[in-house]
Amino acid sequence: MKDETQPMFVTFIFIFISIFIVTKLVVSGKHIPTTLEGPFDPTTILFDPSLRRGSDDIPMDDPRLKKNVTSMSPEQIALALSTPSSIWVSWVTGDAQTGPNVTALDPTSVASEVWYGKESGKYTSKTRGNATVYSQLYPFEGLLNYTSAIIHHAKIDGLEPGTKYYYKCGDSSLPAMSEEHEFETLPLPAQNSYPRRIAVIGDLGLTRNSSTTIDHLTKNDPSLILMVGDLTYANQYLTTGGKGVPCFSCAFPDAPIRETYQPRWDGWGRFMEPLISRVPMMVIEGNHEIEPQAAGITFKSYLTRFAVPAEESCSNSNFYYSFDAGGVHFVMLGAYVDYNSTGAQYAWLKEDLRKVDRTITPWLVAAWHPPWYNSYSSHYQEFECMRQEMEELIYQYGVDIVFSGHIHAYERMNRVYNYTLNSCGPIYITVGDGGNIENVDVDHADDPGKCPSQGDNIPEIGGVCHFNFSSGPAKGKFCWERQPEWSAFRESSFGHGILEVLNSTYALWTWHRNQDVYKEDSPGDQIYIVRQPELCSPSKPLKGKNESERGAQGSAAESVNWSWILLFFIVAFVVY
Repeated sequence: MKDETQPMFVTFIFIFISIFIVTKLVVSGKHIPTTLEGPFDPTTILFDPSLRRGSDDIPMDDPRLKKNVTSMSPEQIALALSTPSSIWVSWVTGDAQTGPNVTALDPTSVASEVWYGKESGKYTSKTRGNATVYSQLYPFEGLLNYTSAIIHHAKIDGLEPGTKYYYKCGDSSLPAMSEEHEFETLPLPAQNSYPRRIAVIGDLGLTRNSSTTIDHLTKNDPSLILMVGDLTYANQYLTTGGKGVPCFSCAFPDAPIRETYQPRWDGWGRFMEPLISRVPMMVIEGNHEIEPQAAGITFKSYLTRFAVPAEESCSNSNFYYSFDAGGVHFVMLGAYVDYNSTGAQYAWLKEDLRKVDRTITPWLVAAWHPPWYNSYSSHYQEFECMRQEMEELIYQYGVDIVFSGHIHAYERMNRVYNYTLNSCGPIYITVGDGGNIENVDVDHADDPGKCPSQGDNIPEIGGVCHFNFSSGPAKGKFCWERQPEWSAFRESSFGHGILEVLNSTYALWTWHRNQDVYKEDSPGDQIYIVRQPELCSPSKPLKGKNESERGAQGSAAESVNWSWILLFFIVAFVVY
């Protein structure tokens, strides 16, 4: 006979500790809401006029951007996840060239080696990788061409979870090996095993604001970084360099093509190395990575410089892929390649989602650059075509959270599906506020006189599907006249986010504003995102508008296991 006493006791303990923690937080003035309390009334925090909307780029002669190693010594060292037991190490050697005539370096002239081990200075294992170069060529008079230094990618296999490793990379025969670096592997995929903190950044650039963002993020000590597109903003420059501008077409209306100053990529790699040589960074492309050149070639810098687990996730393109980080399955989608339901990316996504085992990776998180839900004037309804093609699939498989950038501000949505409040829809979050040169966005589409026309916000790649709403408060209109009900919180500030997954149903999301970098415990936005698998399981009919999330709290307690109880005791102890 089944013993019913233990589940009842576990349920009682869970409820008791939950009440204890919430009560303590309320008494201490630190109550953090949960999505169970939603949907929330829309809230807007306007731009603080005491702050500047943007800042200039950091110049190339800044010590953080200058090359400070000898020619063939490794620099721009970076990590990326491959599989739960392997990691990519990437680096650059040699000297890039800029000029009217450039000659590519020979990537076979230098080896791609990584030495690694569990003790500092003792490298018990070695691996070899591959090297390549790329060129950015412009067939226009007066424009300068570029060919890169040698870019290396090597994969370390057979790593143990939750373990610190020490490594060097380079070519031992020259000799030209890097200084020692270190990283810690993530836990294996499992229901109650998660990365410590996951940082989320978008539209970073390389300004003084970007520097503050990275300083603040580094202080928060993440174990994984999601970079949701628009990395360097090298395309805010002419090929001759000079000064970057917030608006390329405004400053250079006669440019024959959207030019780039490729050395900014090298400067960005050096700037980021102290962080991403020890913390893996997973990237997805944005519109600033398009970088058109001769013969219609695009995305060359992005595709060559970053290693991503495309092959490992059965994708035939580096524009979209997936990976596991502990009990979280991440899906990274490409908005600037074919996303139609008849295309390769859609077929890959459907198969990838089908294979996810939610008993091993309960959390399902997606990321792509341009947001589907956006109440700012900038890029309003720009990627409506992508939403119409893919949203049903995202909803059907119960994606929990979606991160995007593109809008240079912050916005968190209520749970939503097809522009309707829905208790089983994902939480969409826009974090395109990394600090780039194009300045923070401050206008909302619902502000008087700020609704874009349907001829505005045309994507660089992809179709146009702008529409007027057919129901609700904005029926018959292109824009709402007040903050939409699906927009829970928005603020025009630079910053970054931290996701802390606590167990299989609770995750703490915190958005940190740059102006709060020196303040303790003062997040710009903070909420517990709560999964409800018994209400919203992909194997069950998904619930619609106005079905309360609160009704599932009792059944949620039934699935509690002892590791959760221990977690709550620890949290209670910390709170006291």
